This record gives sequence, C-alpha cells and structure tokens, in this order.
Amino acid sequence: MTTTTGPRNTFESRPNAVAYAAARGVPVLDVVVPVYNEQAALADSILRLHRHLSATFPYWFRITIADNASTDRTPVIAAALTERFAEVRWVRMEQKGRGRALHAVWSASDAPVLAYMDVDLSTDLAALAPLVAPLISGHSDLAIGTRLGRGSRVVRGPKREIISRCYNLILKSTLAAGFSDAQCGFKAIRSDAARRLLPHVVDTGWFFDTELLVLAERSGMRIYEVPVDWVDDPDSRVDILATATADLLGIARLLKGFATGAIPVNTIAEQLAPAAPAAPSSLLRQAVRFAAVGVASTLAYLLLFVALHGWLGAQGANLVALSTTTIANTAANRRFTFGIRGRAGAVRHQFEGLVVFGIGLAVTSGSLLLLHSVTDQRHGIELVVLVPANLVATAVRFVLLRGWVFRSRRPR
Repeated sequence: MTTTTGPRNTFESRPNAVAYAAARGVPVLDVVVPVYNEQAALADSILRLHRHLSATFPYWFRITIADNASTDRTPVIAAALTERFAEVRWVRMEQKGRGRALHAVWSASDAPVLAYMDVDLSTDLAALAPLVAPLISGHSDLAIGTRLGRGSRVVRGPKREIISRCYNLILKSTLAAGFSDAQCGFKAIRSDAARRLLPHVVDTGWFFDTELLVLAERSGMRIYEVPVDWVDDPDSRVDILATATADLLGIARLLKGFATGAIPVNTIAEQLAPAAPAAPSSLLRQAVRFAAVGVASTLAYLLLFVALHGWLGAQGANLVALSTTTIANTAANRRFTFGIRGRAGAVRHQFEGLVVFGIGLAVTSGSLLLLHSVTDQRHGIELVVLVPANLVATAVRFVLLRGWVFRSRRPR
C-alpha cells in the first residue's frame, strides 16, 4: 500500500466513522455504482458486490445505484434489486454524466464514508476493505485504487495502458499531481472532505475524478493509494478520444483557475487546518526558470555543435554537444528550477535525465536524418533544422523533468 499525504490535518479533525455512524444511526459506508444502460451487467454486479460486503464488511453498509438517465431496462432491474435487498437503493438522474451522479449522491448521503466503483467490477473487490479502512479510522481523507503502483496486477491492452500512463504523466507535469492513477474507477472519500470539495468541483463527466483529487491534494488533504488487481472490460463503451479531449480541456481550466485564484484551494485548506501546506510550485514560475536554463543550454549546444562539426561530423557533433549540455542542464534545473539541493537522489536524477536525453537525441537526430534524406545542401540548413528540433526536445524535456524526474511528491 502507498500513501500520499498532506500532513497538516490532525487526527482529531477526522473522527472514527464507526462511532460517528453509530451515534446517528446511519450506514458506515455508502458504495455508489453509476450506471447508464447497463441492463446486461447490473444485476450480476450488484449481487456480487452485496455478497462480498455481507461476507467481509463488519459494519452497516449501503449500495446506491446511480442511474444516469438510462433508456433500457436498467431502471426496472434497479427497482427489483431494491425490493430484494434492504441495503440497496436506486437514485434516478434525468441527465447523463458520471461526475454529475457522484456529485448528487455523495452530497445527499448520510454515511460518513462514501465510495464508488464501475459497474463492470473490473477492480477485484478484495481491495475494497483496504480502500475504506484508512477513511473509517480517520487516517486519511480520500483513498484511490491505483493500477500503476507497485503491487498492482493489471490485464488490459497496450493501447489503454499507454493512454493511461501518458495521461497521468501529463497530470504530473502540468498540475504537479502526486497521486499515481487519476482515472481508476475505484475511489472513496470521507463525507466531511466531500462537503468541502464538491461545491468547487465543476466537471460532470469523466474528469470529475481528476478535478476532485487535484483540489483535495492542493488543499492539504490526505490521499491513500491502494494497489489493485484490475481486468479490462472488453465491452467498455467509453469514447477514448472524446474523454481525452475533455480531460485536456479540464486540465487547462484548472491551470487557469489556480493561476487567477478562481479556485479557492487556500480557503479550503484554512478550513481544514490553519497551517495547511502551500500549493505546489507554480507551473509558470518553473517554466520561466526552465526556459532561462534552456536558452543558456541551447546557446552552449549550438557553440559546441559548430566547434565540433568539422571534426566529428553532424551526428557526432550533435551527440557530444547534446550529451554535455544535458548533464549541465539537468544539474541546473535540479537546483534552480525545481529547488532540489544536496546530494540525495542526484545520481538517480542524472540517470533519469539521461533517459530524457535519449528522447531528445531521437528528436534531433531524427530531424537530421530526415534532412539528409531529402537534400544534399546540408551545412547551411542543418542549424535551421536543429534549432526548432532542439526546442521541441526542450519542451518534451520540461514535461518529463517536471512530471517524472523531479516530481515534487513521489508516493511513499
């Protein structure tokens, strides 16, 4: 199990959920299952979930089916399940949107611990108890299942694997996210944390998870991560392109909101504790410092390339110049851009920096190979081609350095 913490919250501010529920006569846990036209999977999944909770969860629980305006037999099946099981209820939404459903049900629930999972039950239910345990005890504010953590076992195609990892890398590089898996449909939150966060969560679709987690992290809340066993649903109807586009627009909206102060993370943090941690380093400030280091590195690279071209040729000069400036660039960014001092982790940072260098080398060397394949007039054009290629490599380098090499908060 891994934990990402915002350590300013005190345990006194998060009472034990069992005692809270007992004093009020409410369920300890409310598990929400959002559905849209799931007549084929709904009954079997709710039966499995109810059977699992009845056998393994020692407290009063509730399962809420959140129907997102289904047009098939989903409402009929949901109504039948509520008649069969006292612990199952059905809430009907007249508009689609997973985020909208979670927002509505979580806001109205009386349980101190709220969770949700996808109806296909792709995540092994054995992870449910570890997911909610730190929230019940008061140790953490949110808990997420992660398919990208150590100890996770995932069965899915390479396309979804690549998309998932790229998305989380984008989150780390743009929003300095410390959590490892934003989109796994297996999460839980304490109701007191939900009451503070949900009024500020705008998205009603798939970006809801990411927005909730980013706001929680920047407000100083504790996020607990649980490695999960996860098997891809081959019948998934998620539109990957539309979802990815919406996610990128959501990231841009959050960046704008944090930059302008429209998203009140400091206010939320003050409600939690008077000494809440400061928000991660500004993306703009880091980008400016990285650009300054990059300009100096680019000038040094060009000088070395010109000096070595006649002796080593274009490819050799590019290799030596790029590798030399990369080492210096990594060291400068480590201290100046990302504020890391001391020797701890320096070797690892340089090693990971060399991996990023390999990507930059592929960009610049590839541009040279492409140039040489289309023209014999090389010397005058090589610099013209290498300058934009090196700028592209620099942009890629910033994303990887911020989101991977010098990530501000690695899960512990």
